[in-house]
Amino acid sequence: MEIPPQEAPPGPGADADADGDADADTEEATAEAGSSSPASPPADGRLKAAAKRVTFPSDEDIVSGAVEPKDPWRHAQNVTVDEVISAYRQACQKLNCRQIPKLLRQLQEFTDLEHRIDCLDLKGEKLDYKACEALEEVFKRLQFKVVDLEQTSLDEDGASALFDMIEYYESATHLNISFNKHIGTRGWQAAAHMMRKTSCLQYLDARSTPLLDHSAPFVARALRIRSSLAVLHLENASLSGRPLVLLATALKMNLNLRELYLADNKLNGLQDSAHLGNLLKFNCSLQILDLRNNHVLDSGLAYICEGLKEQRKGLATLVLWNNQLTHTGMAFLGMTLPHTQSLETLNLGHNPIGNEGVRNLKNGLIGNRSVVRLGLASTKLTCEGAVAVAEFIAECPRLLRLDLRENEIKTGGLMALSLALKVNHSLLRLDLDREPKKEAVKSFIETQKALLTEIQNGCKRNFVLAREREEKEQQLQLSASMPEITITQPQPLEESGDPASTGAHNGDTSPGPLPDSDSDSDSEVEEEEEEEEEEEEDDDGQRKEASCDQSPSAPCPALVPPTDSLSPEETKPLGSPTSPTEQRISVSSPGRGHKVFVVTRVESPPERAEPPSPPSSASLPPLSPSSPPVLPPVQPFSAQDSGVPEPRLEPPQSGPALPNGLKPEFALALPPEPPPGPEAKGGSCSLEHGRAGAGGAAEGCQPGGGTGHTVTL
Repeated sequence: MEIPPQEAPPGPGADADADGDADADTEEATAEAGSSSPASPPADGRLKAAAKRVTFPSDEDIVSGAVEPKDPWRHAQNVTVDEVISAYRQACQKLNCRQIPKLLRQLQEFTDLEHRIDCLDLKGEKLDYKACEALEEVFKRLQFKVVDLEQTSLDEDGASALFDMIEYYESATHLNISFNKHIGTRGWQAAAHMMRKTSCLQYLDARSTPLLDHSAPFVARALRIRSSLAVLHLENASLSGRPLVLLATALKMNLNLRELYLADNKLNGLQDSAHLGNLLKFNCSLQILDLRNNHVLDSGLAYICEGLKEQRKGLATLVLWNNQLTHTGMAFLGMTLPHTQSLETLNLGHNPIGNEGVRNLKNGLIGNRSVVRLGLASTKLTCEGAVAVAEFIAECPRLLRLDLRENEIKTGGLMALSLALKVNHSLLRLDLDREPKKEAVKSFIETQKALLTEIQNGCKRNFVLAREREEKEQQLQLSASMPEITITQPQPLEESGDPASTGAHNGDTSPGPLPDSDSDSDSEVEEEEEEEEEEEEDDDGQRKEASCDQSPSAPCPALVPPTDSLSPEETKPLGSPTSPTEQRISVSSPGRGHKVFVVTRVESPPERAEPPSPPSSASLPPLSPSSPPVLPPVQPFSAQDSGVPEPRLEPPQSGPALPNGLKPEFALALPPEPPPGPEAKGGSCSLEHGRAGAGGAAEGCQPGGGTGHTVTL
């Protein structure tokens, strides 16, 4: 007798199998299958079904490997225009889409395909998904600086495909997607991914492309994390509300964006302006903020002014054109301007500021040190307001441009502006209406024309002065950075009519200070005449020796040669005269503290540097064993010296006393120590032979030709 299936309990074999299996889900599935079947299968069938089970590998074995996306330009080869056009046409045929004649004409005009091409202009062309897919054949072969996709009717699919291509191939540095109102959420998501991943994209123009609430988080995340964008245009993008909150919050941490354009977004004076003020408090890298054609109002300007006070080195241009600002808002701005240090351009045009608003703004502008361009076009100013502006012009030595067009400024205001320009020398451009305003007195119209001409002439005069100042500054920079090098030919020895040579001929025995080899010279500026005086004195050595014979009490300068002549490298005395073939090179350069450094180098020709050549009789006194020179006795250098030496010629005291009771000064008259070897013995002057005079030293050590270097500091 069979038991009905719905009442049959599970068999023990099934329980045993369930206990043996590790998978509880398999047990439940088997029991349910047995209870739901109209006829229970035999136990062997249930065991066979239970043996089938699914297993998964461990977590370590699930992912076998990962491959980074390759750089599409790493192994790129040079292509030709014909290859690009052929590939694009084949893609269009494959996708069954229309070829773009405008694109084909541009491809045929391209010449340099190895570098980024200036522009790919597809403005106004309708691009559907298939047309965008065909463009990949161009983007994979060419890169551009500007890709213009303005008003191309992009949808979500086409925009996503294009942005992915531009991101992968790094196709553009400037991208224009303005006036594409149907790119949708997926299009903005792909654009945000492109902004985050593409390192070369610097400029994005999305004017009149709505960025709605569900799309704004993607863009905000891309701008907050990392983005290479420097310029972002979001005019007329419906940003008021949550999109602006997300955008301003993300830009607080952005350090790359320099220019932000938010015109025509209907930004209000409460929440939107408050977030813009917070943005200015924390972001110091933004340089241009364009808020024209919004509803900021005076209340919103108060929030923005709070952020401006925190700007120390950031915002340089603020555009508040047409934001319904009045004199109340100018009071807030007037108190803020003295605290701003980076703001250079302030545009307040098309706001009903009035004369009272300009008066509130005047003191702040005078106290400000950075504003150089001011826009007050169409601000309902009259002659009274022009007088306040003229006071600011006269007090501001930095203003470069002022826009006062579309205001009712008549004769009185023009006279004030003309007088202010006579005092101001910085204003280069003052924009006024070309046609004079209507006056009750007809003669005033001619006066207005004359004043307008005078104002323009004043601006031209300032322009010329500014150019002259710039040229002078450039010349000063060049003269300070470039040293002056002059080469002077030596003068003949016969022309010695200077006072130094005259004094030497008259028996003057007071030469310049002797150089000291142990200490550097502390003087910074010396006359070149002292050096020439030393040369002339050494040139006329015989006359000086004769004068020394007449005054034996004073030591002879010939007995104390300069220390430069005692060095082994230079055997020519410093005071030896120059030959007519030598050149003197002087290098002078202005130093710090108005100090002038002069370096003089005297070079001899190479043939004079040969040692065997005897010195000329005109340059050296005749020194030979057969005719010894007439010299005074060497008593001033002996140990029993009782004479009174001249203080100016006293040699420096250096080192311990020499053996045999000789004074240390005697070492200055000795020749340099000869090098070891038999060749130097004949030219040595020793103390054992008793030849301590200058004659003995001259006989043993003949000066050879060399190069003398004179450094005057």
